[in-house]
Amino acid sequence: MRRLPAPLLPRPAPLLAALLALAALLYAAPAAHAADNGEWSVEPTASGPGRRPYFYLSADPGTTLTDSVTVTNKTTAPMTFLLYAADAHNTPRDGGFAVRTRQERQRGVGAWAEPDRTRVTVPARSSVTVPYTLTVPEDAEPGDHPGALVALDERVAAGPGGAVGVGIQRAVGARVHLRVNGPAVPALAVEDVRYSPDRPLVPGTGDSSALISYTLHNRGNVTLNPKVALRAEGLFGRTLLARDLTGVPGELLPRQKIRLTASWAGAPQLDWGEVTLTASAGDARGSGAVSFLAVPWLVAAALTAAGAGALLWLRARRRAVRAG
Repeated sequence: MRRLPAPLLPRPAPLLAALLALAALLYAAPAAHAADNGEWSVEPTASGPGRRPYFYLSADPGTTLTDSVTVTNKTTAPMTFLLYAADAHNTPRDGGFAVRTRQERQRGVGAWAEPDRTRVTVPARSSVTVPYTLTVPEDAEPGDHPGALVALDERVAAGPGGAVGVGIQRAVGARVHLRVNGPAVPALAVEDVRYSPDRPLVPGTGDSSALISYTLHNRGNVTLNPKVALRAEGLFGRTLLARDLTGVPGELLPRQKIRLTASWAGAPQLDWGEVTLTASAGDARGSGAVSFLAVPWLVAAALTAAGAGALLWLRARRRAVRAG
């Protein structure tokens, strides 16, 4: 679940129109548990003795599937929800699993799935089950199409600090993992690797560090669980650093790209080398690299001054030779 601003005004001004957008980040619920925020939950309707944590669906292009979703109100008062299907994506900031808002254009599950009711009132401490239909187009691309069935609370709560023009709506959703049958093409790339050093002015007088940023791009049509390894080599191929990176999202959805960073404490203050990032997920593999030249600022300034002085001396020398 994620809280985002929405207008409290009945007819919002144009400047506030963008605040109508609502997002629903879904809980990474453990197996056999519903997506739940403590007040209401959303989950696939139980079939038989077991419970399903998510919707796991597989279909050929042109197929129509039917299923149902259950919304449970855990509070002591009735609640009314807007039900809708949404496409999923990775958030650019940290790669978290998120879904499109109702106002955004849907291209996959969000466009193909349709609940029987788009508005439902659930009595206190009760559950309501709503059937839905998912129709996969004939021209649907093979591979994974992640999404969710979302229950959005109709109520608009006051924004932070009791803001008058901005409110908050909340949503919880059950994930949909749809695989359209056909060739699975896993592909992974590491792009736009950058190296940003932070070194003391005088060598040896303080600690140095570096920030390495890169883009992780799922170029294929299936969801990947990537791992990223960092390796840094200095002059003459010396290994300066070799480790697996943390903070890599557990799932990278098809066609998604995210920007990540890694810190390097004790980065070299005086060296010349290369940083290489290698990403892997099953048979998919990609790498990217960036060269670096570590020179302390004081040394760099001295070398620059020496070079400028040598250039001026050389020019003066040439003038003297011509004049003679």
